[in-house]
Amino acid sequence: MKKILFLTLHRPDRSPSQRFRFEQYLSILKENGYDYHFSYLLNAKDDKLFYSKGKIIQKSLIVLKSFLKRFFELKTIKHYDVVYIQRECFMLGTSFFERKIAKSGVKLIFDFDDSIWLQNVSDANRKFVWLKDANKTAKITEVASLVVVGNHYLEAYAQKYNTNVTIIPTTIDTDEYTRIVQPENGKICIGWSGSITTIQHFEFSLPFLKKIKEKYGDLIEIKVIGDANYKNEELGVKGLAWKKESEIQELSTFDIGIMPLPDDEWAKGKCGLKGLQYMALEIPTIMSPVGVNTEIIQDGTNGYLASTENEWIEKIELLINSKELRETIGKNGRKTVVDSYSISANAAKYLEAFKTA
Repeated sequence: MKKILFLTLHRPDRSPSQRFRFEQYLSILKENGYDYHFSYLLNAKDDKLFYSKGKIIQKSLIVLKSFLKRFFELKTIKHYDVVYIQRECFMLGTSFFERKIAKSGVKLIFDFDDSIWLQNVSDANRKFVWLKDANKTAKITEVASLVVVGNHYLEAYAQKYNTNVTIIPTTIDTDEYTRIVQPENGKICIGWSGSITTIQHFEFSLPFLKKIKEKYGDLIEIKVIGDANYKNEELGVKGLAWKKESEIQELSTFDIGIMPLPDDEWAKGKCGLKGLQYMALEIPTIMSPVGVNTEIIQDGTNGYLASTENEWIEKIELLINSKELRETIGKNGRKTVVDSYSISANAAKYLEAFKTA
């Protein structure tokens, strides 16, 4: 039986990137003759400390503990056939551990789904940005046996450093992601789901959402999931914390899902997860035409693309004014996910990646 070691920062079910890139496939690996060990650095207590403001001493101790854990793992690394690293295996800028693993002769699969070579640090740890290394992603890519990326933009970057690169899109478990029917309340819910670090993307929607709210008043409800501290009194928004156990229930309250993005280098690397989640739940989805979104969405068929404020308003209004259109677009969106962005549609590619490595 082949043995795989997954090295990550976060515990299972904590990180969307981990959940939708590899955690969903663990049972499939077992079924196909692979054994695996999952080694993460931040438990729930350390996670809360690490992403809070201040607490330099506690954070330093977490980093030291993490370094020692990875260092001692190097001594047993040859017990495994493949080491799979999702984004990075250590939180600082060094690629020391990844390079050591590659030199050991164990096959290294490196997976990423964002433009992680750009400096993107949480606000709480902004002062520690100097500990990051913009070249870390390139260094890991160079030594990997196989690089797995989520879209063509990321592929173009990875191919500058490694010839063995494959695309596996971020995928949805469409057996789990089925819409929970909600009672009618006479309102149309426009929803956004994300995280504390991406709430800035929701704010790109404020100019057009304010105009929609002015026109439709109490017919419209706007919901934000992912940042419990977020408030916008003008729109009547009080953010909800993300919880794995209630994620599908909360998303199912959306009548329209939005994914606004800036047209910048970071956004071009994103893999459309937010939109795919909406679409899997038959929520008609509107996205900015940035990066992979233009591959996912066929405008007017399985969702909408909107660039300007007027386009956002026009397409939201189309969906507000027609329940039939919302249902049609929603069903087409789910079919797209099932056919191209589901676990079942990509399981063979995922298993092939391990054979290739």
